[in-house]
Amino acid sequence: MGVRLSKELVNSARNLRKSSTDAERYLWKYLRRNRLEGFKFRRQQLTGRYIVDFVNFKRKIVIEIDGGQHAIESARDRKRDNWLREEGFEVLRFWDNDVLKNIEGVLEVIRAKLLLSPHPKTLSHRGRGNKTKIFDNTSKV
Repeated sequence: MGVRLSKELVNSARNLRKSSTDAERYLWKYLRRNRLEGFKFRRQQLTGRYIVDFVNFKRKIVIEIDGGQHAIESARDRKRDNWLREEGFEVLRFWDNDVLKNIEGVLEVIRAKLLLSPHPKTLSHRGRGNKTKIFDNTSKV
């Protein structure tokens, strides 16, 4: 990745942090400052060549809040999720409406994954199989 592309992505991440959606701001209230079981999250974080909504690097969990545009961008999301999985991340996806109307259910799913996820050293590495899965609960919460 070139320096110019990297700087563009960093600037994009900054802009996304400034213009978060209502659902992202609402979830961030619960994730920031280690409020969820003491786990640190970063928001609108550059991860490889992608910007993820929220990430916990210790447990290698990515949280994505999907609005209506994600129904249209599903192929792009799958490509990105596949790359994240290859890097050892687990992806949790929630509809923005679920975050706004069922925050306790969303937090319970996140909490369970944080507490049950193995330490990253025990995750499968690229080329040695894929034991991590994308957790897509868009129809379950």
